[in-house]
Amino acid sequence: MPFYRDVLLAMGICSVSKESCSNILKSGPGSAITIVVGGAAESLSAHPGTADLTLRKRWVVTPLFERLGFIKLAISHGADLVPVFSFGENDIYQQMPNEKGTAVYTLQKKFQSIFGFTLPLFHGRGLLNYNVGLMPYRRRIVAVIGKPIRVKQHDKPTLDEVREVQERYIEELTR
Repeated sequence: MPFYRDVLLAMGICSVSKESCSNILKSGPGSAITIVVGGAAESLSAHPGTADLTLRKRWVVTPLFERLGFIKLAISHGADLVPVFSFGENDIYQQMPNEKGTAVYTLQKKFQSIFGFTLPLFHGRGLLNYNVGLMPYRRRIVAVIGKPIRVKQHDKPTLDEVREVQERYIEELTR
């Protein structure tokens, strides 16, 4: 589609890169971004009736691989964090069975190791039939919004500052 990019930009959708998010937050108060935290691990385990979210990787030996980028960005711009979690998102599509040891799982992990992300094999309902299609199933999604986490602005936050805000974020998200 030749105008696909323009339509997305007109709707306010942009890259989640550090540069893009930073440009939006530079506008000052009233500017906000929404980042859906999650990645390949969550996409592969997104089955109806489940709600798995990796907020902190336990096996991390270096802070480079922790999920702290959005927190560091918020501190560097003094942008408050508002934790939001939606229950029922995993119920609107069915995913092909991909338990460890299956051919689908092996293929998805290989794809992830090569490209850095993976594509879950999913289906929803059809337009005229209810069994197979790409439209989401009609299911209730409940969004819970936590209290805003006030963040003091620091141009170059330390790892301790970032982890302290992360702890407050996780505490409010799991409250």
